[in-house]
Amino acid sequence: METVKNRTRFFFVVCISVCTVAVFFFLLPLHVQGETQEERRVRLQQELAAIEQDIAQKRGVLTEKQAERTSLERDIAVLDHQISIAQQQIRHRDLTISKIRDDIGDKQVAISELDKKVERSTASLGQLIRRTKEIDDISLAELVLSGSLTDFFRDFDDFQTIQASLDVSFEEMALLRTDLSARKNALEGQRSEEEELRHLQLLEKQAIEQKEKEKQQILTVTKGEEKTYQQLIADREKQAAQIRSALFNLRDSAAIPFGTAYQYAKEASAQTGVRPALILAILRQETNLGENVGQCLLTNEPNKGDGKGKNTGRHFTKVMHPNRDVDPFMEISRELGFDPYTQVVSCPQSVGYGGAMGPSQFIPSTWMLYKDRLARIVGESPPNPW
Repeated sequence: METVKNRTRFFFVVCISVCTVAVFFFLLPLHVQGETQEERRVRLQQELAAIEQDIAQKRGVLTEKQAERTSLERDIAVLDHQISIAQQQIRHRDLTISKIRDDIGDKQVAISELDKKVERSTASLGQLIRRTKEIDDISLAELVLSGSLTDFFRDFDDFQTIQASLDVSFEEMALLRTDLSARKNALEGQRSEEEELRHLQLLEKQAIEQKEKEKQQILTVTKGEEKTYQQLIADREKQAAQIRSALFNLRDSAAIPFGTAYQYAKEASAQTGVRPALILAILRQETNLGENVGQCLLTNEPNKGDGKGKNTGRHFTKVMHPNRDVDPFMEISRELGFDPYTQVVSCPQSVGYGGAMGPSQFIPSTWMLYKDRLARIVGESPPNPW
């Protein structure tokens, strides 16, 4: 029941988030009627704060889902190992049962041969008994008159010897048959025990397989939820990037105050180890502390890397290096949710290419080299050069 509630709550959150994303994308370009630039800036900052809080919450849920997935994968690996062991034990028991059956067959053949020998010996003994009775029925006078008295005593001695031998043979065969029967019964008992154990092992294996199947189903659902939250986070990060872009465009055209710039430089210095003075010098040289981040737009027309002036529409070649920087720039824009053809970059000088981004004027290919490190430093992925 708790699982059903959790799933229901999950899909409710997903639906609400999707609706929020749709509404946001529909409303973001619009201005509230009569809204001043400062009011719009405040509103966007509030929306950005709410989105960043939502992203943090969803990342927490995503972390839980990832931990749950890892735990399930570990449990399934253990169950796989248990199933493998059970299969090996069942195969071993099958071989043992097969050998016992062969031994039982051998004992049964030996008992059958012994029974046949007993039957033959019994027949011989019967003939001997009948012959003895025939001799007993002949009178002494008849033996004397027939002249076979000597033969009679010789036959009688032979009969006595054979009978004694048969008696010994019967005793030995009786003992052997008893031993074979006992061994056969013991083997049949062992076979029954092995077959019962095999049945129990098979049931245990089936139970483990069922448990693994259930965990696989939960894992599939968890992976789906994890993917959904990843998509929701990506959508919200795209929204945040668009709001940051809008806020950047709403900034004062003048450079930021030196005190503010110095504070930013100190924070950057703490993370990178670069002196604040050097950071400020670079920013002042590149964009006058963010006052001029570029006046060109990429068009890729008529050739890859071509562009135009943002305000004049004048065609420029070499706005961006076609092989080195255009593709990285397109990827950066896609990750941040920017339109690559409306995001300002630096214009080309008389020599070389333009295409530098943001206050620090990173070239796209250079930005890609430092992107992961910057993401760790600023705690934001992907980082934004603007």
